[in-house]
Amino acid sequence: MPASIQRKLRIEPAGSWQGVHLAELWRYRELLYFFVWRDIKVRYKQTVLGAMWAIIQPVATTLLFTVFFGHLGGLSKQVNGSYSLFVYVGLSLWTFYANAVSLAANSLVASSHLISKVYFPRLLVPIAAILSGLIDFAIAFAFLLVLMAVYHVAPSPQMIAVPIFVAGAMIVAAGAGVLFSALIVSYRDFRYVITFVVQLWLFATPVLYALDIVPMQWRLLYALNPMVGMIVGFRTAVLGGAWQPELIVTGFATASVLLLVGLRYFTTVERRFADVI
Repeated sequence: MPASIQRKLRIEPAGSWQGVHLAELWRYRELLYFFVWRDIKVRYKQTVLGAMWAIIQPVATTLLFTVFFGHLGGLSKQVNGSYSLFVYVGLSLWTFYANAVSLAANSLVASSHLISKVYFPRLLVPIAAILSGLIDFAIAFAFLLVLMAVYHVAPSPQMIAVPIFVAGAMIVAAGAGVLFSALIVSYRDFRYVITFVVQLWLFATPVLYALDIVPMQWRLLYALNPMVGMIVGFRTAVLGGAWQPELIVTGFATASVLLLVGLRYFTTVERRFADVI
């Protein structure tokens, strides 16, 4: 190269909106695996029951809800078959979702020692927190199959659709978890808000009650809660019955919007994480 020709490298701060760099995330896939495995080991480190907690949590909650909402509240009258099985099916997916949102929301602050020292795509941290919950869900789902055998409920051919609604719950969890994780970095008050939001979200979702309780004219508005379509679809896939396509489509559409909003905000403020965390 002639001596007269010089190259100049201009270093500028990243723009406020760069989108999600999928190629970069793929290059760091081994780090994602490390984060997932780390989260799993930390969760069960120095525990006596270990992975059994994945079953104990939804079972204990199912028993509590069966007594207070099913028998005392009369919600069991709205369900054909076992109310306990009905609730456990919904809770198995809901527990995975709720834990995924909470873990993802607090994941950046929990990994502050890495974020402030080493560069890597920050989005890997909440994604790993969500993926690590799949182990617990698999254990809870295996116990669900045992309960179905106990209650003499045969798996329907519709069960092949179960992964679709698990993926849908992951999309909702990713949208909410990524959004809250970015907010918590700057505003630590949101650590308390997320617990409150998830608790209210449970009662706005047909986990404890049948969809028939909601008037027909309000169901599409009700389905703007994306977990409505996921829980209804998941329960139909497991226990059989008629699909609710309008609720499912609305749920996936709303979940996609939530994910885009979460990613939009996350990538906008990501460049400030190392300074404020």
